[in-house]
Amino acid sequence: MSEPITITHSTDADAPSVRRLAALDDRRPPHGPALLAYVGGELRAAVGLLDGQAVADPFKHTAEIVELLRLQARQEVAA
Repeated sequence: MSEPITITHSTDADAPSVRRLAALDDRRPPHGPALLAYVGGELRAAVGLLDGQAVADPFKHTAEIVELLRLQARQEVAA
């Protein structure tokens, strides 16, 4: 991937965007706080910090982004 990835912590304001992403992925959204990955200002993936649930845009290449989020989540939970 050549575009920069921005990783942020979710806020209450992100909930509608995460729900839309989950619906697009045909999965339930992560419960509680999550790490979000944006590419080009577009939400591409989210991983829950409490439940590990991942949702991602099924129309984009996101497997590596999800793995990056999971790695970051593991590091944060371990800290």
